[in-house]
Amino acid sequence: MDSQSPNGSIIFSTVGRTNYGFDIFSLKSPLSFLNSPITEHCLTDGASVNFNGQFIDEDQTLVFVSERSGAPRIHLSRRHSGIELIPISINTLFLDRPILRNNRLYYISAHQHSEKIFTSSSALYCTSTVEGDNEVKRLTPQGYVDYSPSISKSGHMIAVASYGNRGWPTEEFHDLSTDIVVFPVSKPDSRTIVCRHGGWPTWSGDSTIYFHRKADDGWWSIFKLDLPDDLSNLVDEGNASIRVTPPGLHCFTPAAAAVSGDHSKTSIIAIATRRPGKSYRHIEIFDVETQKFFPVTELINPTIHHYNPFFSPESTYLGYHRYRGESCSGETTIPYLDSVISPVNGLKMLRLNGFFPASSPSGEFIAFNPGFKGLEIVKSDGSKKWTLIKDRTSFCNSWSPAEPHVIYTSIGPIFESVKTTVQIARVSFSSLNVNSDEIPVEIKVLTGEETGNNAFPSCSPDGKHLVFRSGRSGYKNLYIIDGVNGEMEGGEVRQLTNGAWIDTMPNWSPDGKLIAFSSNRHNPNDINRFSIYVVHPDGSGLRRIYVAGPEGSEEVDKERLNHVCFSKDSEWLLFTGNLSGVTAEPVSLPNQFQPYGDLYVVKLDGSGLRRLTCNGYENGTPAWHPSTMPMETTAGETERSVLVGEKLKGEFDDLLWMKC
Repeated sequence: MDSQSPNGSIIFSTVGRTNYGFDIFSLKSPLSFLNSPITEHCLTDGASVNFNGQFIDEDQTLVFVSERSGAPRIHLSRRHSGIELIPISINTLFLDRPILRNNRLYYISAHQHSEKIFTSSSALYCTSTVEGDNEVKRLTPQGYVDYSPSISKSGHMIAVASYGNRGWPTEEFHDLSTDIVVFPVSKPDSRTIVCRHGGWPTWSGDSTIYFHRKADDGWWSIFKLDLPDDLSNLVDEGNASIRVTPPGLHCFTPAAAAVSGDHSKTSIIAIATRRPGKSYRHIEIFDVETQKFFPVTELINPTIHHYNPFFSPESTYLGYHRYRGESCSGETTIPYLDSVISPVNGLKMLRLNGFFPASSPSGEFIAFNPGFKGLEIVKSDGSKKWTLIKDRTSFCNSWSPAEPHVIYTSIGPIFESVKTTVQIARVSFSSLNVNSDEIPVEIKVLTGEETGNNAFPSCSPDGKHLVFRSGRSGYKNLYIIDGVNGEMEGGEVRQLTNGAWIDTMPNWSPDGKLIAFSSNRHNPNDINRFSIYVVHPDGSGLRRIYVAGPEGSEEVDKERLNHVCFSKDSEWLLFTGNLSGVTAEPVSLPNQFQPYGDLYVVKLDGSGLRRLTCNGYENGTPAWHPSTMPMETTAGETERSVLVGEKLKGEFDDLLWMKC
């Protein structure tokens, strides 16, 4: 291991992901089931999450994405021979949207990192499935960004949603400003923009494409584009494409069906919908010619979200993925800690089923907030859990380095104004009884009720003081307080930063020399963009750490960097950021508040930037555990069956920003 590389374990949260429990399902004869009972079949095995499938044939042979190995990988499922991994000779954290045609596997990967900041690394690749030929070919030009591939009926043409070589408009993630681009499989450099502003293309035959975008009236809708024989002079500015779904409901992620007797074109598409007055995303069939909708999944699973429909080549089957539910076999427990593949040797990655982890001085335990309500502790091997605070809103924890039975937390609502009462609390307990799940605690409030919003405590290495964020001056700045007595018993409170801006989420370095925090002080009028600063505990030496570019560059003012914390040696900073854009079309996923949120590490001088996560989710509230935690078997894979956890219930939100 490189002595200059970061090491230890990163514990982090991913919005909603631990609750997905996705499996892929199918319905037989989807174009004729209107007159017959609907029978749903599970095609995957209930291990981890399984999604974004595509049929290869009418025997329901399936390629799909699964995260069972700790990162998205492409798998093959055959009806009578089980599930197998499709090996791809690249080292990547992200694979998506696989298609297997003519002995070639097409997929999106992000393994070749973009040289431009705020630009996604997602690109289209293909690999031969012929034994002995494992060459990986990039079909997306270097410097370009492609999502959501689709292959025409003949297999000769590909369509993608593409940013081209444009940078990502920072923080754009509702309706992406991608274009629909087509090119021959044999000539991937011969790209033609056939439509400005569109996503998730699906071919109908070889000359018609359906796609989605948000219409001018605010409704997500499906559009149809008929392509001419000569594409050389075609750039659709919106006039050639026709909106085919009506306003009044949201329609997205289309899949075109093949109609028996005419395999060149079809007027039948499967779509996901969100309807006014309905709380769930469902799959429906839509007849473009008759303008009629036919419900599908609402008839069988009315209170479950369903995602990303796809047809078999002859439309014998309709597939999609959803929470597997209790009627299906497979995993039924969400482990408190789950191993995720790390891009850095010697640095372990663990996804927490909760938020705001903090490790004990010995590293044996981790404190966290389950869903921003309560305070719990889990053993660092994931084998036992205790409850300290129940049914009381709390967030952001700091375990005293000097007192193994003291944890600091924020009690009160999160994301509130400067005057809202939020208090710093010292939580003390005597011991962790292996025979009990609930531990008696003493809660001592350290901040005055009249002082407003006090949150995000971080303890000094000697355990005597806390740095925290407070709104008591009318602005959210940093303060240092007596960690034992607080201000309620006459302890010292000292203002560390002062200004008409936001300083927040501080973290005290293990060597005691620095406090890192996020701030918008460089542009106080922008309450969405934050950068990393460090300061000495006495208030001297304040400086900004430039991550996205050099001082004075346009890029650094686009930073949105939060939840910063130190490595054990105080040489590295871990944080969440928006530096790499979005990796997949967010409309195709459950709700992510910031789907561009990934984890990064950087040195204190701004060098050595490394991306640690790469997926379509929001990854956040990280903590740096000082050691490589004992979560693996000798085979190198998580022994998920021995871990304790919560019951999997499929409790997650669909898109909260998609208003009906």
